[in-house]
Amino acid sequence: MELYTQYLYEKGWSKTTKEQALRMIQQEMPQADAEATLKYILEQLQKGKAITLGECRFKFAP
Repeated sequence: MELYTQYLYEKGWSKTTKEQALRMIQQEMPQADAEATLKYILEQLQKGKAITLGECRFKFAP
């Protein structure tokens, strides 16, 4: 599965690397531990959920 992200103002989803996702998390929540937050997001995505963090959404796609 591949990680995709979408900002709320965008219409389409973009394929995203883990490094890019970490940077997005740091921008959206600078006070949070980005590594731990990404780990949590990936765990939830494995369960088939989509996660919204600030202005950004994360999902897995086949």
